[in-house]
Amino acid sequence: MARPKTAAGIPHLRRQGAATQLIVDGKPMVLLSGEVHNSSASSLPYMEPIWPRMAAMGLNALVVPVYWELVEPREGTFDFRLVDGLLAGARKQRLRLVLLWFGTWKNGESHYAPEWVKTDLARFPRAQTAPGCNSATILCLSDEARDADARALAALMRHLRRVDGRRHTVVAVQVENETGLLGGSRDRSALGDRRFAGRVPAALMRFLARRRDALTDEFRRLWPDAGGRQAGTWTEVFGPAADEVFMAWHIGRYVDRVAEAGKREYPLPMYANTWLVGHDGQRPGEYPSGGPVAGMLNVWQAAAPHIDWIAPDIYRNDFAATCRQYTQSGNPLMIPETHRDERAAANVFYAVGQHDAMCFAPFAIDDLDASHPLAASYALLADLAPLVTAHQGTGRMVGLAQEGGEMVREFDLGGYHLRVQYARPVEPGRVPGCAIIIATGPDEFIVAGCGLTVRFSGLGPEAPNVNFLALDEGRFVRGKWVPGRRLNGDESYPGVVLGSEPCVCRARLYAYA
Repeated sequence: MARPKTAAGIPHLRRQGAATQLIVDGKPMVLLSGEVHNSSASSLPYMEPIWPRMAAMGLNALVVPVYWELVEPREGTFDFRLVDGLLAGARKQRLRLVLLWFGTWKNGESHYAPEWVKTDLARFPRAQTAPGCNSATILCLSDEARDADARALAALMRHLRRVDGRRHTVVAVQVENETGLLGGSRDRSALGDRRFAGRVPAALMRFLARRRDALTDEFRRLWPDAGGRQAGTWTEVFGPAADEVFMAWHIGRYVDRVAEAGKREYPLPMYANTWLVGHDGQRPGEYPSGGPVAGMLNVWQAAAPHIDWIAPDIYRNDFAATCRQYTQSGNPLMIPETHRDERAAANVFYAVGQHDAMCFAPFAIDDLDASHPLAASYALLADLAPLVTAHQGTGRMVGLAQEGGEMVREFDLGGYHLRVQYARPVEPGRVPGCAIIIATGPDEFIVAGCGLTVRFSGLGPEAPNVNFLALDEGRFVRGKWVPGRRLNGDESYPGVVLGSEPCVCRARLYAYA
């Protein structure tokens, strides 16, 4: 049977300078999004009032789960009525979708596997945290489980190709959710012990050797600390980290086979997300061991070439540091889950402006409405989107979001030195200072955000004086600048002042001796 025709140019990734962009219908798109609660998408009537509320918040996409247990309630019998309903709801509000495949893994366990998988431990064995002690997680070494999961995702992607291959409502798919093993650092089943006693796969060692100069900071410490060996058993090569590397390789291989089967039917961009290490000193198994945390990012890149990127679920307070961790080794940034409080309204400016994030999606977005400050941030960023995507990867754009006790930030951009003074310390219940600053041309800057002042000065030991040639408030409408007030006198003396509500200013500068 021939596959149905698909419109040319399905959603895909494209490099622009140092950035990776998500291309939808021929144009780069930043997903100003949110992820719904885990169970919201299991009921179309429950979702019905959510769709218009999300559109009113200014979202252009929604992140929603698709559940293996509901898609394939009986082996080989697939039911896509729920998926079709989600597509219809999104299309009615002109929203794109990112689908989360809740298959073998959800939060480090196998909650969403169908009953016929959960109850057949002979065919679909569990990982063991101690010999004979079954966990709630299906064994990543099980070919039967992997192939069953792969068949199910392939069926979903085949259906999406048929019903959405021309509309492109779905722009990306997350394969599994927060993979790994809880309660132990590695599988201790008899099969797991035999595999662990064997040699590290040559494919992994070749990948690490080729990428030695591009490995993450975390893996650069881990591997040499164990001796930097090029071959041997897992323990010989990776020392104290051997359990976690072993699990990361085998879980990554499992996920890759599932993604490969899905892409064979409909090659949308696919990614894996991760439950982060919660704090320094936390041990594998206290967070899901083998998931693609920063220290295992390179292992996953080797194990899962059909996964296009690794996406962090950021609930830690060091948001900026976590973003930097997940833009190492060529990994593009997407944030499929994060805090939904006032910090989200600021952090989106940092993620998109500083790291060219393809998506920003606070979790449990269906609890919010247009009164949340995130809506104002999304409205401003939607207006800026053509300018932002044009400058991604050029080194002419900076994103800022105030953290901790930070009050001042200084950096060079577009031939000038910029000093950012935040309006007040970070306070619970208030949006921290935040901005995107773009050097749009010689002596010209767009400054967008809230809660800070930007001062410009010259560079070098004999820097000239710098002042405004013109400073305007305004906005972008369909990519074109529409000026508002011309700011001068008291309104321009301190610099570009962004008040408590998100706004946009255009500054043109001149230098003089």
